[in-house]
Amino acid sequence: MSRFFRPVPLACVFLAAVAPAVVQAQRAEFTFNDGWRMATGEIAGAEAPGFDDAAWKPVTLPRAYNEDDAFRVDIHDLKGAITWYRKRFVLPAGFAAGDKAFLVFEGVRQAGEVYVNGVRAGGHENGVTAFGVDASKVLKPAPFENVVAVRVDSDWKYKEKATGSGFQWNNDNFNVNYGGIHRAVRLHLTGGLHQTLPLYSSLGTTGVYIWADDFDIKGRAATVHAESEVRNETDRPRTFGYRVTVRDVDGKIVGAFAGPTVTLAPGETRIVTAKQRLSGLNFWSWGYGYLYGVSTALVEDGKAVDEVTTRTGFRKTGFGQGMVRLNDRVIQVHGYAQRTSNEWPALGTDIPPWISDFSNALMVESGGNLVRWMHITPARQDVTSADRVGLLQAMPAGDAESDVTGRRWEQRKEVMADAIVRFRNNPSIVFYEGGNENISDAHMAELKAIRDRFDPHGGRAIGSREMLSSKVAEYGGEMLYINKSASKPVWAMEYSRDEGARKFQDDFTPPFHKDSPDYNRNQDSHAAENVRRWYDYWRERPGGGDRVSSGGVNIVFSDSNTHFRGDNNYRRSGEVDGMRLPKEGFYAHQVMWDGWVDVEHPRSHIIGHWNYAPGVVKDVLVVSSADKVALSLNGRALGWGKKSDGFLFTFPQVAWAPGKLEAVGYDAKGKVVSRHAVETTGEPAALRLTPRTGPGGWKADGADLALVDVEVVDKQGRRVPTALNTVSFSTTGPVEWRGGIAQGDSLGRKPVAPTSTEPEKAAGADQVTKFPGASRTDDNFILSKTLPVEAGVNRISLRSTLEPGKVTVTAKADGLPDASITLDIAATPKADGQWPVGDDALPVSLARGPTPSTPSFKTWRVTVRPAQTIAGSNAADARLAMDDDEMTHWASDGQLANAWIEYRLDKPQVVDELELKLIGWRLRSYPLRVTLDGQAVYEGTPAKSLGYVVLPLKPLKGSRLRIALTAPTVDRDAFGKIVEVNGAKASFDTGAEKVAAGGRLGIVEAELHRLVR
Repeated sequence: MSRFFRPVPLACVFLAAVAPAVVQAQRAEFTFNDGWRMATGEIAGAEAPGFDDAAWKPVTLPRAYNEDDAFRVDIHDLKGAITWYRKRFVLPAGFAAGDKAFLVFEGVRQAGEVYVNGVRAGGHENGVTAFGVDASKVLKPAPFENVVAVRVDSDWKYKEKATGSGFQWNNDNFNVNYGGIHRAVRLHLTGGLHQTLPLYSSLGTTGVYIWADDFDIKGRAATVHAESEVRNETDRPRTFGYRVTVRDVDGKIVGAFAGPTVTLAPGETRIVTAKQRLSGLNFWSWGYGYLYGVSTALVEDGKAVDEVTTRTGFRKTGFGQGMVRLNDRVIQVHGYAQRTSNEWPALGTDIPPWISDFSNALMVESGGNLVRWMHITPARQDVTSADRVGLLQAMPAGDAESDVTGRRWEQRKEVMADAIVRFRNNPSIVFYEGGNENISDAHMAELKAIRDRFDPHGGRAIGSREMLSSKVAEYGGEMLYINKSASKPVWAMEYSRDEGARKFQDDFTPPFHKDSPDYNRNQDSHAAENVRRWYDYWRERPGGGDRVSSGGVNIVFSDSNTHFRGDNNYRRSGEVDGMRLPKEGFYAHQVMWDGWVDVEHPRSHIIGHWNYAPGVVKDVLVVSSADKVALSLNGRALGWGKKSDGFLFTFPQVAWAPGKLEAVGYDAKGKVVSRHAVETTGEPAALRLTPRTGPGGWKADGADLALVDVEVVDKQGRRVPTALNTVSFSTTGPVEWRGGIAQGDSLGRKPVAPTSTEPEKAAGADQVTKFPGASRTDDNFILSKTLPVEAGVNRISLRSTLEPGKVTVTAKADGLPDASITLDIAATPKADGQWPVGDDALPVSLARGPTPSTPSFKTWRVTVRPAQTIAGSNAADARLAMDDDEMTHWASDGQLANAWIEYRLDKPQVVDELELKLIGWRLRSYPLRVTLDGQAVYEGTPAKSLGYVVLPLKPLKGSRLRIALTAPTVDRDAFGKIVEVNGAKASFDTGAEKVAAGGRLGIVEAELHRLVR
């Protein structure tokens, strides 16, 4: 279900070279993306109004100068450059001396200098946050033709002019360099008495702040607060009232209230406030992007002289007991760590807002409830998109890896302040990330103070990766491993890091891509790995004892033109490819993540297809949240699957035969709860083209996109999943080809893939495979009009020009009939005074419905707390093995006879499970014997893990549980090289370097559990 939000009509919308319109109110906001010209290189005099730019390329913003290279080249080959942009325009009639005009740039990469009518009016250097330029004194009213010129320097090594310092986040591993004006631009016109803009470092202003508190979730009520920073830039005192109007998603007024009358002296700036208790509210939630329009108006002599509408939502959050709560319901984080660029092939970040909604809504559709943007603050376009689709966000400021000092730390604080001021009204942001990696408590306290100054009421936790022992951070977590806590929430910031291209399906489907060491997988294997890795977190979910995991985010959602490790020149860890076509992992996540904590809607999904050659015998894998799964082929029972990793059911050695393969899921009582089937299709018989355009249709604005899916189908219209046909495209009409992406090279170069017979080579600094990437020079068919389908499907993008009309797309493939579709491109409305600006008109998604009132989990085990702990050695530290602090540990003294620890209970009872986080958990083998009152309840070597291991114990009753090491420990990595950038030390972050192997028992945390039956 989607709804259009109907904002208060704005004064007018205008483009360059149109007749001036009359301004109907003193505040107006305009898109400012059209009518630009762009040229690359240092160009003397380009800032001058009379400069001849006729030969420059006409563009509609955003437009990076190097968008053509997105996914075509390695991130390191996206070179920096100087890029100039120029625009001519006429201000609306009614703009006069004393009025204010602000140019707002949502982002330039890296540093921009803005000239208005030849005068340098402002600039910005951090390459991350939005900035504003006060152009009031240099713009001239109609009919004068004003000229804005912007010089952008996108050098990877750019240095801040005042200090000579670089920026930590201008990093050629993580922050892809799409240079130029790569985000949208707006023009704001106001009177001298006005509410300021939320642009802190550039304009020194904080704008409007809307929040709610005193929530009654069941009663659907809350107190709504409005706060505006108001400035009087006129030459006389101004007395005004403060009026607040709240409109729901359909534009209906649901609340109106006012603050006290205020008088501002000339040049004075003051915060004005108002609040009101409102009932009947719809609370923003996961998959329920309910947004209100809160209009704050300055009323003078009964008339609104300045009015701002803030699109926001109301929701209640809570962070404690190791859990995250949204609207009083516990939610376990499951989603994606996504590069902030969120880029597309041959487009980079040059996409219209509806494409952001399309992409981000897919995260929700896959079951994701949170996106953790990586390293730098996301674009406003993605932030507001997450609001609309109901996707929680973790928002960083700016960094690369690790803590910094001096000017670079000051830069990080400045970016954090800018980001918080800019996005504190966006309900989807629930976490502020202080750094991609651990920072000092002193630095975290500084960031927390910034949060408390600018967003004290927003219900957002601030923290960072690896802040597990921090006394300041309000959440934490790791990159690779599983953490738990009984206090602040901890969740994995990046997990399931392996890669798999969409083209490579399994060991039996051409082009026969078997897994290569150590991570480079096909789709079957990649999906199964995603299941294994998520189960590590789901097993530690709320309901499983005092200490729990708040979940984790998979890296990444869509394939990315950022840091990579394997065969290709881009990262392929996505659950969708660069064009957002789903891989098998997408559907695996739908199964596992269909619930807030416990699975609420059982599903099953057969991984892969059922088109094979005669004689193929393969393991069939089914991802299911059912208790048990049966498989049948053409109605013939193939038995029950073997369950592992919580959700994975394996049916070994199934002989292929054509027909219908069906998996049926059953609950514990034998009731059917889910079904999924795959069928053998016929041979390729036709091409099918399916268009996708924005909610308002395809617009002739020089920036809007249409997506077109191309499928190879059989005679029954079913997609042929093994088809690899090469498709040639042609177009007619006013359109710009942007194409798609596929494995390979359109230039016909044929690099030799590594084979197992090649000599092994040491892994390079940026890879973990034993062989260098064989396809890193491929162009991935970027911008090519000949594109192969992969698994029977591919997708292309087409960009509109400024000319309306009809566009015909024709697709051809050898041996198949041609296919064509015709699309209409509509003229863009201009200067009618009523239509909404930018993404304010896009619909919200209410697909998942409001937050359920029922509990999100059942308690399935409880923690047994010992009354006393003793140890065979280093007894004073024994408490550290049960202190809810994963940065501390207990270890024995190295003598095998002393390598034991004992937990004494207050009464004899059954302990069903012993859960341990052992020093060196990823690589160290611990032969253990566990006894209860002297009777053995476990004996063996726990599996190596990415955190915790659960040891099932014999159901005996007793009061003294002892853990003893029975033989020396041995180190050998169980997971291979899973780190990325900072080396491949096997003991990375596991504490193995703190406690030597041999006769020492080392425990980070131990937990005793009793199952709830």
